[in-house]
Amino acid sequence: MSERRETATLAGGCFWCTEAVFARLRGVMEVMPGYAGGTALNPTYEDVCSGSTGHAEAVQIVFDPEEISFEELLDVFWQTHDPTSRNRQGADEGTQYRSAIFFHDPEQQEVAERSLRRVAERKLWPGHIVTEVVPLTTFYPAESYHRDYYRLNRDQPYCRIVIDPKVTKLFRQFPDKLKDPEQ
Repeated sequence: MSERRETATLAGGCFWCTEAVFARLRGVMEVMPGYAGGTALNPTYEDVCSGSTGHAEAVQIVFDPEEISFEELLDVFWQTHDPTSRNRQGADEGTQYRSAIFFHDPEQQEVAERSLRRVAERKLWPGHIVTEVVPLTTFYPAESYHRDYYRLNRDQPYCRIVIDPKVTKLFRQFPDKLKDPEQ
């Protein structure tokens, strides 16, 4: 791995799901679940779940751009959640589960907008893509009990029913991008 590090912030529904997917990618050094896109200072999980803060459950991904690019992260993002479902992913419903790319600089904005156009043109999803492409203002890390949730709780029904299929899809569609195909 090189010494270079970049950060991406993505929201694709439940952050347990998103963390479980991106943590398995080669070139990803860290994935932190948290909250982005809202107005309240230092929100808690309960605050965000109430829908009153405007935050989305998101992950902040620290990655080595020489091993995996921001554009490649977005390729995985588009395939592992439903970007046509407004304010929900499966049974998880509310603005905190919206699809969003929180860009860190103008270059990420350009890459994100181009990636969104490409996915829409290819008709990867049957409906209209509702993913927001917005600047990151502040990211608040989630409480410690949310970190590495899937790895620590794989036998929980939510993990087996909701997260396992996303991880399986990642293995099937992106085997060449995995740190370890046996994870």
